[in-house]
Order: sequence, then C-alpha cells, then structure tokens
Amino acid sequence: MAKSTTDQLTGGTRPELDLANAAWQPGSQGVGDVQIAFVEGFIAMRHGRAPGGPAVVFTPMEWRAFVRGARVGRFDAP
Repeated sequence: MAKSTTDQLTGGTRPELDLANAAWQPGSQGVGDVQIAFVEGFIAMRHGRAPGGPAVVFTPMEWRAFVRGARVGRFDAP
C-alpha cells in the first residue's frame, strides 16, 4: 500500500491500491458484468466490459452493507 487519499464521502483516508496485478473474478450469479478482486484486505469492484476503467474499493464492512442492500433490491432501478 503506497499512499492514501481522502475519501470524498466519509472524509476519512482510503488507500490507493495497486490493482494492476489483482486477480479479478466474476461477481455472483445475476450480477451481470461485475468483477471483484480481494486486495490487501479490501474488495475492489469493476465493470468487466471496461477492465481499464475505474474500480470502486470497499472495506469489508462496506462490502457487507453493499451486498445486503443489493440482496433486498435497494439499488434496483424504479
């Protein structure tokens, strides 16, 4: 973990992870083109059709909250 940046949502610091050699894997069934990788204790998520694009990085607690919300449809389009 080289350096950190300020998280725009929380104001806390978040590491800048090197995702160049991350072992990306398909997301769970029904998630579409999402890929995830586990890097230095964090979970990174990206769009599988745009692997060179940005990735969202979650702490384990944030990831659990995201998955729970997705399971109950919190992020579904109206």
